[in-house]
Parts: sequence; structure tokens; C-alpha cells
Amino acid sequence: MFSVGSWLPVLPGLAWGWALLDALLQGLVGACAVSVLCSLLKVYLYIQCLNDPGRQAEKEAIRAQRWVLEPLHAVVLTGVLALVGSRVAALVVLEFSLRAVSTVLSIGKGAHSSQLYLLCQYSLGCGMSCSLSFLLEGAPHGTWNLVLATGLAGLLATYARRLARHVCTLYELHSRARYCGVCIFLLTASHGIPRLLRNALAVTFAVADLAAVALINRDFLSAAEAVRFWTPLTICYTLLVIYMQEGPRPSVYQTVLVRMGGLFILLLTVGRWTDIFHIFISLLGELWCLLRAGVMLEVCRQQ
Repeated sequence: MFSVGSWLPVLPGLAWGWALLDALLQGLVGACAVSVLCSLLKVYLYIQCLNDPGRQAEKEAIRAQRWVLEPLHAVVLTGVLALVGSRVAALVVLEFSLRAVSTVLSIGKGAHSSQLYLLCQYSLGCGMSCSLSFLLEGAPHGTWNLVLATGLAGLLATYARRLARHVCTLYELHSRARYCGVCIFLLTASHGIPRLLRNALAVTFAVADLAAVALINRDFLSAAEAVRFWTPLTICYTLLVIYMQEGPRPSVYQTVLVRMGGLFILLLTVGRWTDIFHIFISLLGELWCLLRAGVMLEVCRQQ
């Protein structure tokens, strides 16, 4: 039977029809999760800067961010997450999880946990896509489940964005006048936002790691093939973590280039040609997220 996908161009890792719709919905859920993370971090950092007289310039920089660019960021990130294949997305999730554990263990040596939340944006989007792809694999109504998940994620992202806009606009006035319930609550509970994010991200990445391992292993026909893939991957990830922790402290953009370069070299030997294309897409996604969070990254760096 004639179908639209029969004459549309073939792109690596992208299918047409219902598969394309599912990929877009998964990407949209991931983009909404990133939006919620950034909005809550913006609320926390803004209140921290407001309470410190020496950080008023940083507070104004956070307030001056353009809200009209939020929809554009969500659209671009949705497209990137939809294009990235499940294999590379799973590798990104596993790499960040290992790096996050190493960073948490070295917090006493001067690492900054607030910055880690911003660095996990793209990995969080990949983790949501991997988890949904794994949990809904073979489900009879998978597309409708994704529609419901997208609706819930969009609702949370909208309310989180409104909260951030309200705080950046009116918190300074409302916290002094004490007649806004939201601002009064944040006046006493805003210090708990990092703990809330830490617990939520821990659960999210725990599920995403299990889904990532399952998605990668399903491509192997024997244990020997799995060993040939996992052995160089483990060595590559270990060397990357050692370099990040023990070597000279690179900038966040240098870190992205080193990580993606390591994955690129690894997949040249044990991956597929479509994985190389997805690595470049992932590099664009990482850089896009970091550019969008540049002001908050600078605030975290100066903490």
C-alpha cells in the first residue's frame, strides 16, 4: 500500500510515520524536563544573588535573560533529541552518570554541585528519551501514552517557567511586603531546591541508566559481541573521568569537545556509521544547552 514514508528521504536514525511522531513526543518530554530543571535553578540562583548584596550584578543578569527565547530553545532541543538515535543517547546518559558520581565524590575537593545541574541538561533530555523508549517498547498504546506524558511534562514546564518569571519580576517586592503566598513560601524554603533537584535527578538517571544498558545490549547477538563493545567503552569512560578530575580544569565547552571527541573515536572502531552522525547531533545539542544557560553557569562559577 502506498505510504508517505515511501517517497520521503531517508535520514540516519529517523523513521517516518508513527515512529517519527513517537520520536518527536519523546524529544518534547525531554525538552520539557530540561525546561523545568533550568526554571527551578533560575529561581534558586536569583534568590541567592538577591540575598547577597555583593552579587546584585549577577541578579540583574539573571533577570535580563530573554523569556521569548524559551519556546525556541524547546523547539530546537526537541528536534535534536528526536534526531539522536537511542544508541548514542544511551551512551551520553551512561557517560554523564559516571561523571556525576565522580564529581559528587570529589565535592569536598572544590567541585560545584550547582554547576553540575546545568551541565546535565542535554544528558537529562537523552535520559528521558531512553527511559520512555525502553518502558513503552512493545506497548499496544505507546503513542497515546507518550501524548499523555507530553501533556503532563508540558504542564509542569509551563508552571515552572511562570514561577521563574514571577520570581525574577516580583519576588523582591513580594518578599518584603509579605502578601504573596508563593514568595513567602520561597522565602523560607528556597534553600531546599538543590536537594529537590538532586533527588529527582538521582531517580531519573537511575531509571535512564537501566534503560540505556538494555537498549545497547539488545543490538548484540552474543556475549562475545557485547564484551567487544563494553570493554573499550569502559576504558574510554574511565580515562575521560580521570582526565576531567585530575587534569587541568577545562572550561565547560572544552569539556564537551573532549567528551564528544572520545565518544567519536570510540564509535569509529566499535560503532556504526549512523552513530557518527548522531555524535555530531549530540555535540550541537550540548552546545545549544550550554549557550542558553551561559548566564547561570557564570553565576555558579563565581559562587
